[in-house]
Amino acid sequence: MDETLGNQRHGITRKTPMHAALASLAGTVVEWYDFFIYSTAAALVFGHLFFPKASPTAGLMASFATFAVGYLARPLGGVIFGHFGDRIGRKRTLIVTLSMMGGATFLIGVLPTYTAIGVWAPALLVVLRFIQGLGLGGEWGGAVLLAVEHAPSGKRGLNGSFPQIGAPVGLLLATGTFALLGGLPEDQFTAWGWRVPFLFSVVLILLGLLIRTRIAETPSFQRVKEEDQVARMPIVEVLRTQKREVLQALGMRWAENISFYVFATLLISYATKEVGVSRTTALVAVTVAGAFGIVALPFFAGLSDKVGRRSVYIGGAIGVAAVIFPFFWLVQTGHPALLCVAAVLMATPWAAMYGPQAGFFAEMFSARHRYSGMSLGSQLASTFAGGPTPLIATALMAAASGSPWPVCVYVIATAAVTLYAAASTRETYRDDNGFSGVRSSVHARNT
Repeated sequence: MDETLGNQRHGITRKTPMHAALASLAGTVVEWYDFFIYSTAAALVFGHLFFPKASPTAGLMASFATFAVGYLARPLGGVIFGHFGDRIGRKRTLIVTLSMMGGATFLIGVLPTYTAIGVWAPALLVVLRFIQGLGLGGEWGGAVLLAVEHAPSGKRGLNGSFPQIGAPVGLLLATGTFALLGGLPEDQFTAWGWRVPFLFSVVLILLGLLIRTRIAETPSFQRVKEEDQVARMPIVEVLRTQKREVLQALGMRWAENISFYVFATLLISYATKEVGVSRTTALVAVTVAGAFGIVALPFFAGLSDKVGRRSVYIGGAIGVAAVIFPFFWLVQTGHPALLCVAAVLMATPWAAMYGPQAGFFAEMFSARHRYSGMSLGSQLASTFAGGPTPLIATALMAAASGSPWPVCVYVIATAAVTLYAAASTRETYRDDNGFSGVRSSVHARNT
């Protein structure tokens, strides 16, 4: 009865969990749409538009270096917005992060190239990518908490998969936009076509802001606030009391982060440049994997509500190592249908990790500093795993004369890191670590 009255006082109804899940989805769609259009543009056009004086390989690596800058900014964004998310609330913080990353993406779409303003073009690209990274760094943790902290007991994995579904939905929107533009003559695509996906982001931003302003603050944060348990320095507290969990989250994201990059970005650059597949064919394969992910993510997340997060996650880590060589064998055929099979093959173990990840990570941390802990662990992984991967993969294949086998070894090594991290983590799916009140979260933190 007390819980029901409290929910009514905070504007929380039976429909709120679904509304919160959709609000979290809206933001992560923008996040992943931004990610994919940038990585695709970096692979296809940024090299010769912003670094025209470099060789093709050096230009591609310089382009991917700007991609990595956003990842360097993400831990800082996670610390900054994790602090405010734990101090003033999830909802208010998420409105700021969405505005930042969306605004930076739109400005990239109107940015002059090297031929127009010289070295200022790559410099401004780096600045905008850094701002985008700051917003991205604070976005994911808050979006996850909006869904998971509103979720009923026993459905935190499934509800937490909604922000995760933002990845394939954003992927579909981005690849669909680029596929529509793929029919343009090369000179038109290079001149203005690549800008359209960046400019279109403003529509997604406005929709996301509209949805987020109408959702209630999460019950977990409301209880923390009402019982005067708000942490003064959340990042300091989480590093003092749950440093192990931060490191585990970092390790668990390693193979997940890289496996997404393999089928969402590397497939395009490898298939088009090394195998000779058309850009449209490669984008269609990635689109198929994105559509598959929309179904696979809630499936694996719901499975983790039944059998546990840990076992599903471990299965995904093993799967990444098992399919990486077959993935490249299929891509090397150049056959459109087999490219789609390859993309889905890699997307399956990725979904087994990424689907349960939101609920898993949220359950690992105390409500007092949950936003900070999740964001720090997740975004450090993005910096060390996601950001450098395009550079590492490009360098490895260049050293092997275009052969992907060194990349396969690299991916298997990252899967081993994730497997170890997941195996060392406690099972959480039956825990009430701050989801039924502040006192339970404090107790869990002190035991």
